[in-house]
Amino acid sequence: MKLRIKGNSIRFRLTRSEVQQLQTAHRLEETLWLAGNATSRLTYAVEANAAVTASQIRHTSTEIVAVIPKNSVSQWATGEDVGIYATLDLGSNGKLELAIEKDFACLDRDDEENADAFPNPKAGKPC
Repeated sequence: MKLRIKGNSIRFRLTRSEVQQLQTAHRLEETLWLAGNATSRLTYAVEANAAVTASQIRHTSTEIVAVIPKNSVSQWATGEDVGIYATLDLGSNGKLELAIEKDFACLDRDDEENADAFPNPKAGKPC
């Protein structure tokens, strides 16, 4: 899983096996270690939850979790949509753009590096 944070937006990009894991286990997470102690980490996760009706962010000082409706995951995983998108109202702090997307194969990488990626819809097309 890849995480990209830019301004007030956060994007998670998932490979095919990660999307399958999210469908079956309902949670996918990774941890970035920043130092040698237990509190110097950032865990980022995507969670499919049947109890929520709209995407949301849950966070602590060491964790960021994108919580998305379970039925949205099923539709997205088996369909042609690139991602699940939401704009979250932060009150006086503006808005947070949330994206959970399929990770497409890079056109300039070899097959081994792209093995678990979704087929790139632009593959084989002229630039």
